[in-house]
Amino acid sequence: MTETGGEAGPSMPPGPIEDAHAREAADVLAALQSSVATGLNAAEAGRRLAAFGPNRLATARRKSRWAILREQFDGIIAYLLMAAAIASFLFEEWAEGIAIVAVLAINGAVGYFTELRAVRSMEALRRLSQVRARVRRDGATAIIAADAIVPGDIVFLESGDVVPADLRLLETANLQSDESALTGESVPVEKSAEPAPPGAGLGDRTAIAFKGTSVTRGSGIGVAVATGMATELGRIAALTESAEASVSPLEKRLDRLGGQLVRVTLALTVLIAAFGVYVGHGLLAMIETAIALAVAAVPEGLPIVATVALARGMWRMARRNALIENLSAVETLGATTIILTDKTGTLTENRMTVVRIALPGEDIDVAADADADGAAFSADGAAVEPAADEALRTALRIAVLCNAATLPAAGPGGRAGPASGDPMEVALLAAGRLAKLEQDDLLARLPKVREEAFSTATRMMATFHRSDNGLLVAVKGAPEEVVARATQVIAKGGLQALDERGRRDWTERQQAMARDGLRVIALAMRQARSETEEPYAGLTLVGLVGLIDPPRGDVAEAIAACREAGVRVVMLTGDHAVTARSIASEIGLADDDALAIDASQILDPEHRAGIERNRLLKAAIFARVSPEAKLDLVALHQAEGAVVAMTGDGVNDAPALKKADIGIAMGRRGTEVAREAADMVLSDDSFASIVAAMRQGRVIYANIRKFVVYLMSCNLSEILVIGIATVSGLPLPLLPLQILYLNLVTDVFPAFALGVGEGDPNVMRRPPRNPREPILDRRRWVLVGAYAGLIAVATLGAFVLALWQFGMTERDALTISFLTLASAQLWHVFNMRDRSAGLLRNEVTRNPWIWAALALCAGLVAAAVYAPGLSRLLGMSAPSLAGWLLVLGASLVPVLLGPLAYRLATLAGGTETRRA
Repeated sequence: MTETGGEAGPSMPPGPIEDAHAREAADVLAALQSSVATGLNAAEAGRRLAAFGPNRLATARRKSRWAILREQFDGIIAYLLMAAAIASFLFEEWAEGIAIVAVLAINGAVGYFTELRAVRSMEALRRLSQVRARVRRDGATAIIAADAIVPGDIVFLESGDVVPADLRLLETANLQSDESALTGESVPVEKSAEPAPPGAGLGDRTAIAFKGTSVTRGSGIGVAVATGMATELGRIAALTESAEASVSPLEKRLDRLGGQLVRVTLALTVLIAAFGVYVGHGLLAMIETAIALAVAAVPEGLPIVATVALARGMWRMARRNALIENLSAVETLGATTIILTDKTGTLTENRMTVVRIALPGEDIDVAADADADGAAFSADGAAVEPAADEALRTALRIAVLCNAATLPAAGPGGRAGPASGDPMEVALLAAGRLAKLEQDDLLARLPKVREEAFSTATRMMATFHRSDNGLLVAVKGAPEEVVARATQVIAKGGLQALDERGRRDWTERQQAMARDGLRVIALAMRQARSETEEPYAGLTLVGLVGLIDPPRGDVAEAIAACREAGVRVVMLTGDHAVTARSIASEIGLADDDALAIDASQILDPEHRAGIERNRLLKAAIFARVSPEAKLDLVALHQAEGAVVAMTGDGVNDAPALKKADIGIAMGRRGTEVAREAADMVLSDDSFASIVAAMRQGRVIYANIRKFVVYLMSCNLSEILVIGIATVSGLPLPLLPLQILYLNLVTDVFPAFALGVGEGDPNVMRRPPRNPREPILDRRRWVLVGAYAGLIAVATLGAFVLALWQFGMTERDALTISFLTLASAQLWHVFNMRDRSAGLLRNEVTRNPWIWAALALCAGLVAAAVYAPGLSRLLGMSAPSLAGWLLVLGASLVPVLLGPLAYRLATLAGGTETRRA
């Protein structure tokens, strides 16, 4: 084996090995010029990365600029505009035909640049969630991006990891992997470092851990033999070069709504055109009016604005440390009614510190922050020296040996590298360091020959170490499990038998520590003759360790916000009930007398009948929760109609994360398996980030509803203006080009501004919405009609007054009706405010994009009147002062009567609770 860490000459570096599964580990390492002890050095890793490329699969080609541009002219709206242009050219209406082509181009440009930015934003968001891997380089353990792994890298695997490359396993400890995604085999596969037969199929290559599979149990070390598209998963991926784009249910519903509106508006415009011809209007004029009206009536801005709203909302969530993996999660967040959340790391800081060690006959207090002159260990206020206290030293030795974490020593500058592993295990290593017990030193004297990884079934972990007296087995785990299997205990006078009374005494000590809010684990040991012996039989109890994990500073406020928003929070923890209740009381989740249920009884048929369903549904705390219990609780609440969000971090949490309406994985401590199963990943593991994301989900949905109501009411008002005028025998109050111009000016920009608003500050003070509720419910349909009616009446009123009261020409009256309709639609944006907010200070008036959109639209409307070429093309003339006063007075009617329309719509739509 080459021990140079990959020092190679200028020739092509060693690359993927086809038959690694059938070769001895030493041969594979030699072929890859790598070393278990040192791994590759940085220079050689860089050279191999340049030679073989990043360790990633070929993904679907990202949406090209040309594809986005082509989509702007591929739809019924574009077809209607093209038809209008062709009709104009056929009837030799050259100016109108060119103008329609210009409108088509402008619509396409606005849609193109808006969608391009939104699509690129969502692509960038997906790149934020990057897989990491633990490797050995330059003789040290490092956490790197999985993309940077190259052939020859030494990679560490733990339960819950997704294998980052094809690895030839070098060491294994009860290693199992789920290869169902690759082979279709549903049963986890036992892995070993022994070579397989040369002709073995994928499912029988037990010496290989394949890229994309997940580690379900145990741990291991392997050397990367293939990366990227050279892996077995890459070969399968090569068969498919594209993938379907993700479309959220919300976008699908908007598409369906748009399709329904197209059919309805086309029918209406045909009827209006037919009736107009019947009452004497010219055929060409009515055809052009009908086409322009159809174009204006269909809210073509719906899909674009929805994409923009979703993209901007996702970026806001990302800034609050919530990365959305699934677009449908955005919609679900706003409807969430209950959050089932882990305690450790989500409600607490996940900054574990050993503060107490319970030994036979004494409790040792631990001061992790003791200075050089202070005592790190004390009993009843008196300093305790670990070297002189054999029981304490034995407990710390077991805690350091039975440990899968790493805690680098301080370097020459006095700064240590980052710790890796479970925070609880890191805390145990830190406590050992206070007693000058370093993991590397202990392992040098007591080499590890076997590891029995922590299992949710046994709730214990064990390591076997070779010693002068045979094999030492170091054990740690849940106190009730360790104490139940212990037959003796270390005392000052030597070993003592542990009877039932002794077990009760230790259980009482453990409960007392739990009441103080400590997380408690037990330490034990035994001697063994063989590595194959059962690790947990006949244990010798060494002591209990109490660790503290303080609540996050912002979690109490976040839980209070959930309560105000009508969202229940239920704590799920592996700790004991008394510990969980103490933390729950401290953060305001529940009081000291709150019901805390032992979740292990949920799955036990003998106890299920004794635990009433209502008690389970009302409980705020579940202790000793297993992954199976999480899945059961999710199903229980969903059966009651709840929309369930659930947090998880372990490989066994994946089924519950998928089962939940929205699965939330932890970005820092979570396994890759959990992150892949989740809809949302918290990069800071904080509960407050869930609440912030939930608020943003409500805001996005509310914004989309606002711009749908706004677009629909504006477009319907145009149909009503033409329709009522046609039926009443009035001259047409709008020309086809004016309708098209209005559609361009007043539809898109205010709708965009509504879609990206910050939202109502009171959105989290209302209960969640019903997830089955349509975007436009009965009340909102009535509201659309009421708003449209107000705008239409105001426009026609101004048109009639201009003709008959002010004696204006038809051209001047057309200008008045155009300006009134345009201004009324711009003022109408202020009707989209929340009714609980003030008229002048609300989420609409505080939105700077609204004011920018209004300024732009006002400028475009003014240009239609005062720009010579444009005004002549649109058939407009500059109004007098009296004309402007008429426009101002009439256009303000819809916004002034808007509250009355809202009240009438509420009465007509039925009484309902205001929801987010």
